[in-house]
Amino acid sequence: MTKPFWNVLRLSPVIVAAIFFAANSALAAEANEQVITVDQLTAQSDNFGQVTSVSQFSDVQPTDWAFQALQSLVERYGCIAGYPNSTYRGNRALTRYEFAAGLNACLDRVNELIATATADLVTKQDLATLQRLQEEFSAELATLRGRVDSLEARTSELEANQFSTTTKLTGEAIFNVSDVFGSDQRAVSSGVDQATAPDLDTNTIFANRVRLKLNSSFTGKDNLEIRIQSRNISPYGTNVTGTNMTRLSFDGNENNDALIDKVNYAFNLSDAVRVQVDAAGGLLYENSINTFNPDLQSSGKGSISRYGRFSPIYRQGEGGAGATLIFNPKGAFTASVAYLAGRANDPSDGSGLFDGSYAAFGQISFQPTQALNVGLTYARTYQNGGQINLFSSTGSVYANNPFQGAALTANHYGVEASFKPSPNITIGGWYGFSDAQAQSGAQQGDEADFNYWAATLSLRDFGKQGNVLGFIFGQPPKATDNDFIQANGVRREDDGTSYHLEGLYKLQLTDNIAVTPGLLVIFNPEHNDTNDTVYVGTLRTTFTF
Repeated sequence: MTKPFWNVLRLSPVIVAAIFFAANSALAAEANEQVITVDQLTAQSDNFGQVTSVSQFSDVQPTDWAFQALQSLVERYGCIAGYPNSTYRGNRALTRYEFAAGLNACLDRVNELIATATADLVTKQDLATLQRLQEEFSAELATLRGRVDSLEARTSELEANQFSTTTKLTGEAIFNVSDVFGSDQRAVSSGVDQATAPDLDTNTIFANRVRLKLNSSFTGKDNLEIRIQSRNISPYGTNVTGTNMTRLSFDGNENNDALIDKVNYAFNLSDAVRVQVDAAGGLLYENSINTFNPDLQSSGKGSISRYGRFSPIYRQGEGGAGATLIFNPKGAFTASVAYLAGRANDPSDGSGLFDGSYAAFGQISFQPTQALNVGLTYARTYQNGGQINLFSSTGSVYANNPFQGAALTANHYGVEASFKPSPNITIGGWYGFSDAQAQSGAQQGDEADFNYWAATLSLRDFGKQGNVLGFIFGQPPKATDNDFIQANGVRREDDGTSYHLEGLYKLQLTDNIAVTPGLLVIFNPEHNDTNDTVYVGTLRTTFTF
């Protein structure tokens, strides 16, 4: 510490308090980005007027917490100025320039008092008292200086060795125990002899899914996302239960190979337009598009089933590359448009950004109140090249592949809604209708229709804060009409009706650990009344960090 600074300490603790008070105000002003130029400071200084009594400030009262300190600075040291309209404006944020000017004025006054040793302002008793206090707290001051030096050194080391100044790493790990029961044979489609169905042989499994996300921001309003995924959860699909209606929301098996499954960049084109460009792994339901099922849409903490998360219309173009635009994202009316291509990276014929499978998507959502939210959705899709999966493995085999492998175009129409009668209760649902037309092979020109629906109920903070009790009931995608007849004479349309019933209870054990027991029941799997009811029990544990 230099001698002039210690002279300030010896002069008056009021001066010291004023300096620290001013410094805090300066930092607050800097945090609010209130910057003043030198020219502005000069202009303002012409408007400041020196006062001789604190009573000259019309906005300062004896009951104010800093009244005595201000009174001392004005009347004893004469280094505080006010505005020409007789105000002090004590609640106004202080700029760094104003702080420097005020501090300099006080230090000049301090030096003047020290030089003249004015007895009526600075007594020998004051100086003796302050000197004694300085000596008594010298050890504490030395310790404080040491801690500050140590903190500065540690901060410098962190800045030199940090992973990135722009990137944040987050992760999620799912441990899952599940099993299938209730039927001895796999489900079969309508028109297929049940006696020919293979046995449904399953064992209890224990598997996992791990995701690591690198989120980088370069302007504070943009985001570059790179996601790495590893999993070994065998889907309870057609190869296990005979139907994709039993699939879990988080399944998939790459034998725990770590793969980059998602790369995108999002930014604000303006205050009213948000843009996201997907280079790989594009998912409409993760592109800030409202799916109207806020408590159950997450694969890690929401529905345990694939179908129960949201309407299948949001799965169109799943995994492709393209762009999503959100218009007026914070308004009552929000419009969303998107385009995703399934093989955008493949230059061969029938592929690429515009010549292969694609999904063109549009949605208008209306939220007149915090409680009610309604959406109208449309998607136009084209699928070819062995990628025929019309509802992305939700619903029946006939619904997902209506023309037995032929390329197809389809129109998808959806209406969705959610209603919150109270902050902890959400009632929602969706209805969808699709029509498709074959575009290749002997089936070319054949047409088919499909529909699906669901109703959801979620209860937040049920039993404990953070817990969620959820129920889903509905009908997975069903081929209600199809022109195409297979070589064996069976028309590829569903004769019966399947029902999806699901119950789950997410237990939020800590901020980072959630355990979700759940039961999925499929009545008449594959929309075939001859199939037995299938049950899927699961215990999902989700770790987030």
